[in-house]
Amino acid sequence: MKSNKTVALIIGRGNNTLKDKNILPVLGRPLLQWGGLAAKKSKHIDEFYLSSDDDKILEAGAAIGYKKIKRPDYLALPTSQSSDAVKHALSIIEKELGNIDVIVVIHANVGTISTEMIDECLALLNEKKASSVIPSHYKYEYHPRRAKKITENGTLENFLGQKGEYVSANRQDLEPCVFFDHSFWVLDVAKGVKSESGQYPWPVMGNQIYPYITEGCFDVHDIDDLKKTEEWIINNNKNYHEYL
Repeated sequence: MKSNKTVALIIGRGNNTLKDKNILPVLGRPLLQWGGLAAKKSKHIDEFYLSSDDDKILEAGAAIGYKKIKRPDYLALPTSQSSDAVKHALSIIEKELGNIDVIVVIHANVGTISTEMIDECLALLNEKKASSVIPSHYKYEYHPRRAKKITENGTLENFLGQKGEYVSANRQDLEPCVFFDHSFWVLDVAKGVKSESGQYPWPVMGNQIYPYITEGCFDVHDIDDLKKTEEWIINNNKNYHEYL
């Protein structure tokens, strides 16, 4: 199952609405280290890197064995695209290591990640010969067939479909719909990251994207999310005591 060369990459910039959110303490450890340690425990990952513009973030990653990649300012703006940050980091990694087969991208503001999740996604990537495997969850209440857009005159109309087209009000009648939880991505480099025609808004995922269904995983946006992250880690017994 193991690829010739698999790399973990934490990505996180310093300019956030919640100041320093990627390194705020969660159970006495910077937030980004929880996802980073989950990857470190995997037996299928060979090398570990962290991409950021922020020195404090880079140091927090280095403390658990992640090599630093200093991200240029143009990739650290609120408008910067995560796919571009991944491509930039990969170009540096491959200069050091040669060609990479698989890259596990870990979002620095997520602590609800386990080693088992990562390993199962790596196995699924190999089994399906996919371009990527992405943790996802069902959210039928936000199904695109139920979404509305605001028109020029301030009224609402269906975001998808034609005016007057029938859409059932019952969620169970709608086709399956998932949303990414953006905890981590498992990407085939050739089929995904280096693809010239991957699906937007995250083209590094390529076009053969498989979901890995999760529950309870989320990214941190405010202080309450930090508390929920601590609860998740405790309830799922992911304390990584050997690293504390």
